[in-house]
Amino acid sequence: MKSLRRVAKISLALWILSYVYGGRAAMADPGQSTTVESRAVTVRIDRPFAEVYAFLVDPANWNRWAFGLGKNIRRSQGGWIADSGGGIARVRFTPQNRFGVVDHTIIRPSGQRIYVPMRLIANGSGCELIFTLFRERNMSDAQFASDGDFVQRDLNGLKRLLEP
Repeated sequence: MKSLRRVAKISLALWILSYVYGGRAAMADPGQSTTVESRAVTVRIDRPFAEVYAFLVDPANWNRWAFGLGKNIRRSQGGWIADSGGGIARVRFTPQNRFGVVDHTIIRPSGQRIYVPMRLIANGSGCELIFTLFRERNMSDAQFASDGDFVQRDLNGLKRLLEP
């Protein structure tokens, strides 16, 4: 019963943090009216949680491994931006927190928002990064599978970069 209460408290804290610190920037697209298919893509990293999280919360580090997000991720006057296939995309990251939440929202030049939930969790002396990939509207099975493979390659690249 104690652990159930702890999970409930942590869930409530995450919800409050997302509103207090991240606002709608780290929340699902309010225009999405239906539940869509999703897939969890994971990677175990043999480095302490604190070290991996410190690396992940600095968006400038993402240029070294997150090729699916875009190219040349950089700070601008309005936050973070990246070069994407269709122009410049804005990227909003969840503020640093102690829960391992590394969510981000990509705002494409068209205005379309892509919400990407990511969680880093402790796993023994290392950690595990869990990336939730949502299937976009009108996406074929092959495209969804290809996106999942691309995310897995990025996460595997992160693992290679961070492990000794």
